[in-house]
Amino acid sequence: MASTGNAVTADLIAVLVAVTDAQPRVMTIRDAGALPSGPFELAHRSLQSGLRAWVEQQTGHPLGYLEQLYTFADRDRAGVGGQRVISISYLGLTREEPAPKGRATGWRGWYDYFPWEDHRSGPPPFIEEIVLPSLRAWVERASAGRDQRLQRAAIAFGFDGAPWNEELVLQRYELLYEARLVPEALRDHGCAKASTIPGRPMEADHRRILATGMARLRAKIKYRPVVFELMPPSFTLLQLQRTVEALAGRPLHKQNFRRLIEQQELVEETGTTSFETGGRPAKLFRFRHVVFAERAIAGTKLPLSRS
Repeated sequence: MASTGNAVTADLIAVLVAVTDAQPRVMTIRDAGALPSGPFELAHRSLQSGLRAWVEQQTGHPLGYLEQLYTFADRDRAGVGGQRVISISYLGLTREEPAPKGRATGWRGWYDYFPWEDHRSGPPPFIEEIVLPSLRAWVERASAGRDQRLQRAAIAFGFDGAPWNEELVLQRYELLYEARLVPEALRDHGCAKASTIPGRPMEADHRRILATGMARLRAKIKYRPVVFELMPPSFTLLQLQRTVEALAGRPLHKQNFRRLIEQQELVEETGTTSFETGGRPAKLFRFRHVVFAERAIAGTKLPLSRS
């Protein structure tokens, strides 16, 4: 979609997620610095078909489950020659496959880009050591509105008594961007200093788009069984729990998790066991596909109770 008179172009961008060995992964291109993307062209039958074409061309990876994520149309999003750029993003769920030889693509852990989001073993120490002092300094630099800044920082990062909310991925990134604590903000504002906050940057606003996808998925696993799009045909209940924990970035209570899975009849036994756990053989389960149709309307909650 392009208009020479109005100088508008539309980019299609994919947040393609997999979970491998209990680690959430995202498909990237250009030395892990960007998400698969390309312009919407007149030859594309639809936005989604255009995105599928770009992803398969750039990564060689077919797309399965796909939903529209968000449309970014900020006035300051300018492309080559000052064209107005509208980015239409999609969230895709799949299982990781090796990238074909000769393609500059690859899967990267999404916590490489957002290390402050992984609380499975407790809050990362650098939040207390680096992030919070930097945000407090940003609050103090404000000539007005300090209370509002402090409140936003406390809610986003869970300090001063505020609880940690795993769904505020985008708010946390945008707060760090506004405080000029991430490389993208320093780059966009022409600052020469280096960022002290850990986390791999991305081109343009692709890390912002990735944050949006993470937030959507963390919210969605609480009321829809989309996590099964990421699972192999058969799995243990521990593997299922570790997958949900990987996405949520926090630990779950084992017994509560299993009780809710059983109560909602989300899975059924395959009649086989796995010997890969290193201990006692574990029963293998599969997702009851009839539940997917039943829950499409009613919704299914996966427990994010604290351990």
